[in-house]
Amino acid sequence: MGASVVPIAVFTVFWGVIGIVCPIFAPKGPNRGIIQVVLMLTAATCWLFWLCAYMAQMNPLIGPRLDNDTLIWMAHAWGNPYKQ
Repeated sequence: MGASVVPIAVFTVFWGVIGIVCPIFAPKGPNRGIIQVVLMLTAATCWLFWLCAYMAQMNPLIGPRLDNDTLIWMAHAWGNPYKQ
């Protein structure tokens, strides 16, 4: 599995709309600035968290730990010769 441009673009547009477009429609009042900042910070942090989680899947630090019996069965099922 490799990185794809489509999910990155879709989530960037989604969180961009939340962080850039939604603050424009914040209700008028004494707390409008706070609501706008909250929307922008929420969008930025959620996008960054999603990006880190997505990129961590590209090259995981820890791989699956399999028993020797499982490896032998996988080699047999996939038609690969198992050499001891």
